[in-house]
Amino acid sequence: MKKILFLLLISTFLASCKKNVQEETPIDTSVPVTLTKIDTSGVTSYVDLNATATYLVKNVIKANATGYLSSVNVQSNDYVSRGKTLFSLKTRESKVLGNTINKIDPTLNFGGAINVKAETSGYITNINVQNGDYVQDGDQLATINDASSFAILLSLPYELKKYVALNKQFQVFLPDGTSINATSYKFMPTVDMASQTQNVILKCNKNDIPENLVVKVRITKSSNPKSISLPKSAVLSDETETNFWIMKMINKNTAVKIPIKKGVETDDKIEVVAPILTAKDEILLTGNYGVADTIKVKINK
Repeated sequence: MKKILFLLLISTFLASCKKNVQEETPIDTSVPVTLTKIDTSGVTSYVDLNATATYLVKNVIKANATGYLSSVNVQSNDYVSRGKTLFSLKTRESKVLGNTINKIDPTLNFGGAINVKAETSGYITNINVQNGDYVQDGDQLATINDASSFAILLSLPYELKKYVALNKQFQVFLPDGTSINATSYKFMPTVDMASQTQNVILKCNKNDIPENLVVKVRITKSSNPKSISLPKSAVLSDETETNFWIMKMINKNTAVKIPIKKGVETDDKIEVVAPILTAKDEILLTGNYGVADTIKVKINK
């Protein structure tokens, strides 16, 4: 009996000691965080606007005499060079009397075909006739998109006109992920009444882009190559987005709240105008949301 009582006392004593040890063990309240440093590569503010690839000049090929088409030498979507013979036609008189007159006097060469040639280089967009058709002088035979008139037509909101100067180069992004450069060439003299946009003609060296393709033109609003910026997630704000701050490390395990003045904001980073940050400063990138002005942190590598 005494032995059992002794064992119970020992067990109680050990349990009590274990409880005291657990109560005295401090709880780690450090917030796990990751860090970032300032970006000195500069900040560029821009806006991407939709634009359309188009041919500004469409040449209509017309019959230069009344008669029958003896040959059609092109098809729709063909690329033709200036001076190429597109159609040949014979007048009714030459078709009826040509052989008879040539038998009387072969030197007259009466009844030869009249050629209709391309007046410019470009793509044939449509053909309205076929071989053997009877046409009258001035009838529309086909349409050519003038290759030299290819342009990117940008609908520019008028409030952004101050960022677009003539002969300025812009980057144009195509839907396939590639990009080209285009130069502003001319402002259209009118503004759309409903949208208050003004069309701007951009010229580029490529003319193999299909007509009516929608592209994006990047308009640079401001650029500061010497600015200091941070990733967006490192900058915090209040509900009204009037006050901004960061959490900056002051030693190995403590971060404090530092109010900042925000500058230009892009898709992935924010310019910090004040205070002046240095390359040695370590800023909380994650774990900084909803914390106190001063927090104990644990850095995750």
